[in-house]
Parts: sequence; C-alpha cells; structure tokens
Amino acid sequence: MHTPEFVTAPRSHTVWEKQCVRLHCTISGWPEPRVVWYKNNVSIDPMSKPGKYKLESSYNVHSLEINRCDFDDTAQYRVSAMNSKGENSAFASVVVKRFKGEFDESLPSPRLQSRKVGFKAPCLEYGVTFETHIVEKFGVSFGREGETLSLGCSVIIYPSLQRFQPEIEWYRDDKLLVPSKWVQTHWSGDRATLTLTHLNKEDEGLYTLRVITKSGFETHSAYVFVRDADGEVAGAPGAPLDVYCQDANKDYVIVTWKQPAVDGGSTILGYFVDRCEVGTTHWAQCNDTPVKFARFPVTGLVEGRSYVFRVRAVNKAGMSHPSRVSEPVAAMDPADRTRKGASAPWTGQIIVTEEEPVEGVVPGRPCDLTVIEATKNYVVLSWKPPGDKGHEGVMYYVEKCVSGTDSWQRVNTEIPVKSPRFALFDLAEGKSYCFRVRCCNSAGVGEPSDPTEATTVGDKLDIPSAPGRVVPTRNTDTSVVVSWEGSREAKELVGYYIENSIVGSKTWEPCNNKPVKGTRFVCHGLTTGESYIFRVRAVNAAGISEFSQESEAIEVKAAIASPAPPYGINVLECVRDSMVLAWKQPTFIGGADITGYFVDYREVINGVPGKWHEANIRSVSERAYRVSELKENMLYQFQVRAANMAGVGIPSLTSEVFKCEEWTIAVPGPPHDLQVQEVRKDSLVLLWKPPVYQGRDGVNGYYIDIKEAEADIEMWRGVNEKANDKIFMKIKDLKEGQSYVFRVRAQNKAGVGRASEPTEPVEAVTKPGTTEIVVNVDDDGVVSLNFECSNLNADSKFVWSKNYVEMTEPERMTMETKGNKSKAIFNTPSEDDLGIYSCFVTHTDGESASYTLSEEALKELLKVSHDHKFPIIPLKTELAVELLEKGKVRFWLQAEKISANGKVEYVFNDNMISQGEKYKMNFDKNTGIIEMFMESLGKEDEGTFTFQLQDGKATNQSSLVLIGDVFKQLQKESEFQRKEWHRKQGPHFVEYLGYEVTPECCVRLKCKVGNMKKDSVALWYKDGREVKVNEKLDFSEGVLTLEITQISKKDAGVYEVVLKDDRGKDTSTLNLTDQGFKDMMNQVFSVIANSSTQLKIQSTEEGIRLYSFVNYYNDELHVTWHHKDAAIAFTERIKSGVVGEQLWLQISEPTDKDKGKYAIEFFDGKGGLRRTVELAGQAFDDAYAEFQRLKAAAIAERNRARVAGGLPDVVTIQEGKALNLTCNISGDPVPEVTWLKNEREMVSDDHYILKFESGKFASFTITGVNTADSGKYSILVKNKYGTESGDFTVSVFIPDEEHGKKK
Repeated sequence: MHTPEFVTAPRSHTVWEKQCVRLHCTISGWPEPRVVWYKNNVSIDPMSKPGKYKLESSYNVHSLEINRCDFDDTAQYRVSAMNSKGENSAFASVVVKRFKGEFDESLPSPRLQSRKVGFKAPCLEYGVTFETHIVEKFGVSFGREGETLSLGCSVIIYPSLQRFQPEIEWYRDDKLLVPSKWVQTHWSGDRATLTLTHLNKEDEGLYTLRVITKSGFETHSAYVFVRDADGEVAGAPGAPLDVYCQDANKDYVIVTWKQPAVDGGSTILGYFVDRCEVGTTHWAQCNDTPVKFARFPVTGLVEGRSYVFRVRAVNKAGMSHPSRVSEPVAAMDPADRTRKGASAPWTGQIIVTEEEPVEGVVPGRPCDLTVIEATKNYVVLSWKPPGDKGHEGVMYYVEKCVSGTDSWQRVNTEIPVKSPRFALFDLAEGKSYCFRVRCCNSAGVGEPSDPTEATTVGDKLDIPSAPGRVVPTRNTDTSVVVSWEGSREAKELVGYYIENSIVGSKTWEPCNNKPVKGTRFVCHGLTTGESYIFRVRAVNAAGISEFSQESEAIEVKAAIASPAPPYGINVLECVRDSMVLAWKQPTFIGGADITGYFVDYREVINGVPGKWHEANIRSVSERAYRVSELKENMLYQFQVRAANMAGVGIPSLTSEVFKCEEWTIAVPGPPHDLQVQEVRKDSLVLLWKPPVYQGRDGVNGYYIDIKEAEADIEMWRGVNEKANDKIFMKIKDLKEGQSYVFRVRAQNKAGVGRASEPTEPVEAVTKPGTTEIVVNVDDDGVVSLNFECSNLNADSKFVWSKNYVEMTEPERMTMETKGNKSKAIFNTPSEDDLGIYSCFVTHTDGESASYTLSEEALKELLKVSHDHKFPIIPLKTELAVELLEKGKVRFWLQAEKISANGKVEYVFNDNMISQGEKYKMNFDKNTGIIEMFMESLGKEDEGTFTFQLQDGKATNQSSLVLIGDVFKQLQKESEFQRKEWHRKQGPHFVEYLGYEVTPECCVRLKCKVGNMKKDSVALWYKDGREVKVNEKLDFSEGVLTLEITQISKKDAGVYEVVLKDDRGKDTSTLNLTDQGFKDMMNQVFSVIANSSTQLKIQSTEEGIRLYSFVNYYNDELHVTWHHKDAAIAFTERIKSGVVGEQLWLQISEPTDKDKGKYAIEFFDGKGGLRRTVELAGQAFDDAYAEFQRLKAAAIAERNRARVAGGLPDVVTIQEGKALNLTCNISGDPVPEVTWLKNEREMVSDDHYILKFESGKFASFTITGVNTADSGKYSILVKNKYGTESGDFTVSVFIPDEEHGKKK
C-alpha cells in the first residue's frame, strides 16, 4: 500500500477555438485512488454541461476531454488523486486562442478524441469529417534474436474516399522509424504493417502506429520484447546492443555500447570490439584483451575510409553472439565532415585534399589539452589544433611522464597522429601521469603544449549503486507494473534491467533485454495465477550495479477497476406510475464481480431533458428494475451505472425516450436478460428470463429466432416450430466459424409477443482448452460431476445449476472446488436428481458445459456405484477341477488382478480346510492363480468345494459342487488315470489298436506303442490264434501295423496285440465282427465311392452305356442306379454290371423315354455318394446317333460276304492227278462267287469245274492236273455289304523230276 503517485503527469496545451483538447495522466497507488478533476480549483461535474466534458478512467490512465473549446476554457486544471494513504495533485494549463479568416492548415490537427458510438469528430475539411478506427490491433509481442516479426493493424476510415489516403507513421519509444534493412513498412489501403526483418535487442521497445488524417490522428501502441538467441556455447552471455560511434576523427573513433541483461550465469569478463571496412567482409579485432568499460577508443583508422563496428561479450563459458553492427562512420576531420555532410558513404573512400602550402611554417603549440576519459585500461586525451599551423595540415606527437618527474617520453614514436584525440594504453594502473602534445609538419616539430594535471590511471566512472525499493502492482492477468526507486549514485545512467522469478523456483528471467530509463516498467508474458518476485539493476558504461532487494511477492491477475457502463436499456413493462427496465451487462466488469446497478431517470418536456434523479439508493443485483413514482403519460429517459468493489462506473448512454403509459396489449412483453453458454462449433445453449409483462394470460411457451450477425433484419428465422416451455434451449446445427445473434419471443393464449433485444454476436467455435463435464464414481461409490477450467483467474468461481437454475443451497448435492477443478457430489442419487446439470465459470470467456442425467444414465451410475461400494475381485475363471498325472486332482481358479495383500480361504462342506497331508495349496499373487491338490478322491470327498477371496474390502468366492454322478465320474476317471500311469511304466499302447482304409482300399490295422526295449515282444492274434510273423507285419517309429488286402467276410474276427517284456505286458483288442466289421466295410465302401470317376456316356451297337471306374471293386459293395431320382428296375433292355473296376448301366435300343438325369449311388453306411450325368439334349442326340452308326456297322459286319475257310495257302500236286478244293461261303444276301487264276477270272469247263451250291458251299476241281495249272488262284465273294477274297497257290510237279531233285 502506498500513496498515489503520478507516473505520467498531464501537460499543458495551447489550442484554437472549436478544437478539442485532452489532458491525461497515469496514476499508481494502492488502494486504487479516487481521482477528481478541477478547473481553477472548482471540481468539474460532467453532468452540468452534457457533452462539454468527458471523464475516462481505464487501467490507471485517467483523462479529461474538453470538447469544442472556447475562450472561457482557458484556465488552470488540477487533477487530484486520493486514497487511504494520502493525496497527491498535478497541474496543467489550457490556453484557447482565437483566430480570424480561413482555417490555417499549418496548425496542428486536433486528435480524434473519442471513438464512442454516436460521437462525431469536430474537425471538418471541406465539410467532411473523417472517423478513424484501428481494429485487429497487434498486442504485446515476443520474439527472439534472428527471427522475423510483423506487427499489423487494420484501419477503417469513414467516409472512404478513393483520393484520400492517411499518413501512416510507426514509432519505437517515441522515435519515428524510417524504412531500412532492419525495418520495412507497408500500407495496403486498409492495413498497416511493420516488419522487423532480423530481430535484435535494439528492436525491443514500445511500438506505436499513428494514423493521421486531416481530422486528427489515432494511435495504438504495444510493447515488443526480444529475447536472446541461443548461444553457440552453453552458458555464454547475451550479445551487447546499441553499438554507436562517437567523436570520430581522422584516425580515431570512440565505440560505445550497452551491456546485455543476460550474463549466462557467470560474470562477464569483458568485451571485444571488431571493425570492418565498408565494402569488405573482413572483421578485425580491435583489442587484444577484453575491456569491461562499455566504451572503447579505436585508433589506427585510415583517413577517408568508412567503418562499421560490432561488439562481443565474453565470460568463462565462452563468447556471445556479435551485436548488431553499428551505423557506418567515416574517418575524417570533423570540419571536413561538416562540410561534406554528416553521413558517411557505404562504399569507397573519401578523398581528402589540402591546399598546397606556400611556405613551410613550424606549427604552434596545441591548446586546451585535457583528459576527457580515464579508465584502468586506457586514457583519452583531447586538444585543439594551434592557431598558427600554417597552410598545410598538422600532425601530433603525444608525450607522457610519471607525475613528479620531468622525464618526458614520446608515446607515438613512429607515426604521428592526425586527429586531436589520442588514446593511451598500457599505462600502469594506480600511477599518476602528466601528458603534453606537440604539433609537427614538413617544417618541423613545434613546441609542446602545457602539460595536463596529474592523472591517476583507474576507472573514474563508478558502477551505479543498487536501485531502491521495488514495488510490483497488478496490471493485467499476464502483466505486472514494476516501479522502483532510482539509484542514488548513478552517473551517466544508461537504464535499468528488471528480472522476475516465480516464488520458490530460484530461477530468474529477464523482463527486458534493452535498458529502460524510467523507474516504472510493465513486465509482460507472466503466467496468470502464479506469484512472482522482482529485482532491478542499474546500468552505465562502467558496468551493471548490484541487484536491488527483492520485491514482495505478487500474484498475477488483472487489476480491479470500476466497470464499464451497461448498455441496451429497454422497457419490459409499463403501468400508470412505474416502468420496468432491463439492460445488458457491461462488456468490461473491471476485474471484479459486479455488486449491483444504479438507475437514474429524468423527465423530457418538449424535447428538453430535465435533471437526473436517482431511482434506487441501494444497488440492485438483477439486470431489471422497476422505477416507481413516475407520472402517467410523461416522457422519460434513463441511464444505468454498474458498481463493483472498486467503485461505481460511469453511466450508460442515455436511453431512448419512453412514455409512461399502461400497457393493455393481450400478448406478453419481451423476454429479457438473454445469455449464451456452452458455445461449441455446432451448438450453444441460450438462456433467458420470462417477460415481466405476462399479457392477458400467463406465458405458455417461447419461440427462438436466429440470424447471421451480418445479415439484414429480414433474415430473422425461427429455430423451433413448436413453442418451447422452458426458459432455455440448446440450439444445434450451427455452422462452424459463423457469427449469430438470437432473440426470444414469448407466447400466451392471445398470441406471440414482441421480441426481446437481440444478443451480442456469438461465433460458433469450440475454443482451445474447452472441456466437458465428466461423471465420476470414486472407490467409495460416490457419484460426482466434475468440471475443469484451465483459463480461470483468481476471482473466477464455479457456478453449478440444475436445469439452468443456480443451485445456491442444494440439499441433494455437495459442491467442492479446489484450484481449477470443481465437483458436484450427489448425496443420495435417485430419480429426483434427473435433469440437466451445468457449470459456468465466472470471469472467463464463457467457460461452461452441461451434462444430462437421464434415467438410463442414472441406472448405470447406480450400478457402478454399488460395485464400487461393495467391490468384487474379478475372476478370469471360476473354480474348476482337472485331473493330472497319476489321477491327481487339481482344483483351481484365476483372479484378474489381486494385490500382495490378497488372502484366500479354502472351504469344504462349510468347513475350513488347510494345508496338510491330504490337501496341498498354492496361491500365485502375480498371476492370480489359486490351486488346491488332492492325490485321490475317496467317498468322503463328495460335496461342495469353495475358494473365498479377500483383497482389502473387495471380496469374491467361487464354489464347485461334486456330488452324485458328477463325483462318481470324476472319481472313476481319477482311478483310471492312476492305473494308466502304472500301465505306462512298462511297454504300453500310446494309441490302442485301430484301423484305417488306404486309398488302395486296403485295411491297415495299427497301434502306437511306447516305452519299448530291444527285448520287448509284440504278438498279433486273430480269434485267439496267433498271426504268424511275415512280411505283412511291420514295426517302425513306435507304430505296429497289419495290412489286409482285398478284404472280405473271411477277414472278420477279433484281433489282439500283446506287448510284453520283463517289466510287464499290455493288451489291445479290436473287434471286427458283426457291427464292427460292417463299420469297417462301410469305410472301405466310402473309399471306393470317393475313388469313383464321374459318370460317362458310351454308345454301343446294342444301345447306350453309362459307366464309372473305381480304384477297387468289392463284391460286398452295394450300388444303386437311378433315373430321374427313381431307382431303376432292371429288364432285358436295361441292365447293369461290373467289368473289372468298371461299373456300367446298359440301355438297349434307347428311346426318348430314356432321356433324363442318371445317377449311380454308392452305399457306405452313412450318406452315400452319388455320381450323376445328364442324358438329354445334345448329349442324348450325340449318343443316339453314335449308337445308330455302330448298330448299322454291326449289321453290315454280320451280313457281308465272307470266305469262312477250307482253302489252303499252298497246294502241291502231282501231274495227272485230280484236285478238288471246297470252302464255306456266308453272307446275306447270298454272295456272288468268282474264281481267279493269276488275277484273271476263270470260267467253269471240263478241265476246271467251278461250283456254288446251296448258297454256302463253293468247290474248285481240276480233273487232270498238268504243269500249266501251276499258279495263284483266288476266290472272290461279293454282296451289297462287302467283298472278301481267299487266295491259294497250286504247284504241279512231275514225279521223276521231283525224285531227281531229292537225290
């Protein structure tokens, strides 16, 4: 708490008549001071002269506006600020001048003072008043070195004239900016943009856009902060800034800079200065050792050349980035600089010419030799050239001597200096020296100057003392105003650095990276709700001071101010002597809850407003109020003021004129106090209050209207077709990003009344960070609604409502709020709690959400609540039993999850059982598996087994009932498993004797054996008789087989295999008699059926044959033929049979009746198998045609002419003998017979007798054979079906010749 202080005092003004003037000041103080303005020590009442004076207060900035000044406004004005700690005042004068004739455009244009609705700028040009509005303003910005940053505002000027363009100016810290390589400006006609192309800390500051028109100007300002770039070396300091060259001469210049705010965590050891000649890119370091003083004389420059400089800081961690380069400076005589111009060229070399000397003259003594700067690193001398220096230029020699001696030593022995400035280095710190200077030219060296007084080498400029008390003050929810007492001992002060730290973090961050010269600074970029402390350091060329004491901690939140005026006053009801008013909440509530409203009214008689009267002495909390004791049929105006803990705000704009007369209309009045909550991208909730005036009957419903914010008034449209009986409604199907306005109309039996005032435009968008209400059931079964808000401030409150009526003292719920989370807890959830629950957070940008508790949701929540109150350990499996090796019995279950504290109790028939000889227990808490083992089951073990689980308060149990047949079966199986185990100790069957049918229809008996030794024996038996070992028996890889090929009934019987050795024996039997044999044969039949091919069609000379092949045919196989799904009755014409592996059906002399689908069905004892073929259509036609062809061919083959036999191949006969040959002839019709000799037809005669008798017998006779009868003979038979021949050869011999040949 402190007395009011004027951070910025009002300044005096001189203005012309009819212009406006504004006095403004900035005041700090806590508690917030009460501010009063005086004119010549008389308090100013704005209500006394409406429109003349306007008082404004906003964020500690207070202003007095005087409109249309006249001569009487010339006076002394005082502003007084007072709080509980004291009072302070400031003064300013206003002088109003009169002028004659035309308006002088050279006079300063008045500032456009106000942008309130309805206010007109008073300054006109050619009858046009320009109104300037800056919108879409840039805010406080943060950047980093090396980045590009753009600032911009949209500018609206009304009226918009094409030929007129405003003047756009940009300022940084009140200095006009001009375009350069670092700064670019742009004006598009409606938007002004400033671009900082390469940020450096020199760019940090308060940026102001000024838009100037002939009617005044409008400004907008915001601060830009520039943070250090990341160092190339961790812990390196920030770059120096504001490198500037001063006192430049022919070969000498002093470079100055400002120290960085960030030292990298360790003290800065010093600075290195680099130079670069303009037009080159080579940088040369000017000092070998770092200098701590923020000024350094650079010597050795080449006269006439231009240079730029930069500076680097160094600490023990490393080197900083270089600073921004300085502006170029030329090494030249200041007199030449004045003659040639102040600015040096960027490239090239300045050519310095001198007049040719007429005659050499030894120059005189330099004068006014002084030490202008002394540090522990260097001393700078300055002098004036001699008056008698001749016509040629002079140069200088500098000499020094230790104080108290007369031993002078020339410093620059080799090259004389050209500039009347010189920096001496390498002096002994702490010693005293005297200095003198000599001039020289071509004529010689002149006399020395008077020596300086003794100068002790050391820093003459001290580091500033630490600043005094630091006081932080609330400003906004992300900024704090920090003020402090300036350093008491601070010469050549450059400014201050401010740092902040979150309480408890012990980490300090810079608030500014460019020194500020005042003792007040607004620190931006802070986190809302966090508590910060601050400290300050002072800076001059000698260095940076110690830190001030740390400030008290302050929580970051917006400062409290009085609220803005309400608006939108309208009448809800009117009777003869009273009116009910409604209004809208101020757009700015001052950072604190509005505690109430004050209503004023005044009469309007003949258009002249009267005096204001207070309608209520006590504030009203609602945004509606009945103003009583009015006069009937009189006209009234109203104004409303809002109040909060900071005070009462300024009144609203005066309302329209309303007439006090009783309403008699039948329909209701307008609803009022429309509010919007739960704004999302496609929906929102609209709330309202019922109309005060109900009309002739009570209100029975409401209609909601909607339109786009920018749409014309004709675009209003209804949301609901049926009247809504509630005073809230969720509006859906909005378009994302579109702004809407809403209004509500009430309805009674008489009709629909007047619409309410529309809402402010609402954009349908889901804001970042928006959350919904979450329903939660805790471990104790408590049901709660939870809402979290990340955007609240210290004054925010969570307001819970049911059906959008605030629950101020809920009986069925308990509210809890901690930090940014609020919880509404149901005490005893029931159907009485059904409804819509909503939560609204005050002092936020409409943070709200709702949850509908329906009957179904309540049932589910009650179920979950019960489960949480009486938790159950979830089970993956219920209690089960299984048999292990040797018939061991295992009881087990598995819990989904159980902690290390879980317990289990084992119960049998309501009696606890425990670990012992009979029962073995195991509980694996990692897997949740609980087990109990028993070696065997006895009769006494019949009953119910139960596992009871407990884990904290969670419980569960699972039981298994083993009685009756279930128990007996388990007991029997256990006994069997135990015997099985004993059996398997010797040679045994792993798989007992069985059989399989191979694809070749062989039956293979097989069994799988185990635990066999070399001397183990396997014996096969059939019907008690051993089957002798032969090639049919096989034993390989633990499998014994016996294969039966071409199985038949004789193979039926009982087969047995016996395994034995010294460890014991095992037997396996397979009964293949009766049903067993039938089953086996059915498998054989199934294999045969599956091997069958598809039915095929074959034509024969008798008819058509259908057939299928199988791999193997067995006589026991039962096959059925079907025609058109009916079994075929076999006849002489239709027969079936088997030839080898072919099964066929013969249809003799087929007819059309034989067409259709044929099938052969194989019977295998189950479903059987069918093969089908379609004998119809083209298939039948083709087969029938082939049958006819084959039939004709067969007939022809049977009836064609044939020589059946009787003729030899060769006949040898003796000459003189008779030859008689006979052969059989067949054929129908009877063939024609022709005999040939040597291919020539023969004719019957006495020598050759040829006969054909009875159509069957043909004879050939030679009555007396002679040698001429030798040759080849043929018989040729022929009828219409064919021809055939028979050949023989006759050889005649003479006996004597034959005998002689034999000899």
